[in-house]
Amino acid sequence: MKIMLQRKSFVLWIFAFLCLYQPLTAQTETDEGALLEVENGVSFSQNSLFLLNLRFRMQNRFGFTTKAGNTIDVNQFEARVRRLRLRFDGYVLNPKFSYYIQLSFSKADQDLELGTVPQTIRDAMFYYHISQNFYVGLGQSKLPGNRQRVISSGNLQFTDRSLANAIYTLDRDFGFFAYYTLPFSDGPVFNIKGAITTGDGRNASPVNEGLAYTGRVEVLPFGEFINSGDYSEGDLEFETTPKLSLGLSMSVNKKASRTGGQLGRELYGFRDIHALIADMMFKYQGWMLSSEYLQRNVNNPFTQNAEGDIRYIITGWGWNTQLSRMISPKAELAFRYTAVNPNDKMEGYERHIEESTLGSTYYLNRHRIKIQGNITYRWYDTNTELSHENNRWGAMFQIEFGI
Repeated sequence: MKIMLQRKSFVLWIFAFLCLYQPLTAQTETDEGALLEVENGVSFSQNSLFLLNLRFRMQNRFGFTTKAGNTIDVNQFEARVRRLRLRFDGYVLNPKFSYYIQLSFSKADQDLELGTVPQTIRDAMFYYHISQNFYVGLGQSKLPGNRQRVISSGNLQFTDRSLANAIYTLDRDFGFFAYYTLPFSDGPVFNIKGAITTGDGRNASPVNEGLAYTGRVEVLPFGEFINSGDYSEGDLEFETTPKLSLGLSMSVNKKASRTGGQLGRELYGFRDIHALIADMMFKYQGWMLSSEYLQRNVNNPFTQNAEGDIRYIITGWGWNTQLSRMISPKAELAFRYTAVNPNDKMEGYERHIEESTLGSTYYLNRHRIKIQGNITYRWYDTNTELSHENNRWGAMFQIEFGI
């Protein structure tokens, strides 16, 4: 298996090299044949019948956490390639028939830390564009859940998403997707998104007859953000007029088989999971404010096998708020506060956790190439004292590089 994966990776990188090898000659063609461009990744087109955009990106990081809040003794180092992605998108035969494929190659990106088989495929979607404002899709992609999860990990202003997202988010799933945009002449925009999916996450085998139903509504009262900035953190565009997006998502996962719905380890029994998400993003003249609330409910979150082992779904709510300011066209300072509050059903199993993070990012080429540094303080049970049990500091340095 390992040798096969290495061979597949080798073939993909050879293909990328061949694409990169031809731009200087291909761009000089004046006929209607093949054309290669490198403005947004590597784009190869053939007349109007075919388009392939190729991109890659990697996140290399080094960080640590302390043993306690009142010491700088290191408890654990994190030094690794957090993400390594290869992405293809474009259309075939007709621009109405588009596709999106994303592959992952790092250990953390393939769910290997859970002891499962490698999950190389992250996204594999076919889309049909019915009109300019309405399109549908079939395949594997992110559910229309909380905004920070749908935002690409390459467009984050911190080195990773929040703890609230990690515990309560919806994730990728396979099924049918639909997206509709309703613009008004006086500026406001409404986005309606929905999905009917298996509910079992990435590359899942058939489990049961249960499905997941997810819907989302977004309102942009002042019109669209520049360059789809409502799904990119930080106001790198320096919006000249105030821009605001408000979102609400609801999801029901019938007979869920994993501890996190689409994520986590397999449960010992099936459960119905209900999720409610509300979020917002505001940008103006280099400032950004974003916030989201995530709630998960399950009637009986605990499952047990014949040996008495227990696996459960974490129920309760999470909150995340971020405030940032571009202090120059390339430099940004950001602050984040996160809280995770398991409900009474989790007493004795999960604790109330809060985090504050200070981050700085230097954008060499916007989100494509950037240098990030974060300092985080985590505390438990609402007690901020440095000596409190399990309270600790963390720091992370990360370089993002891609095309």
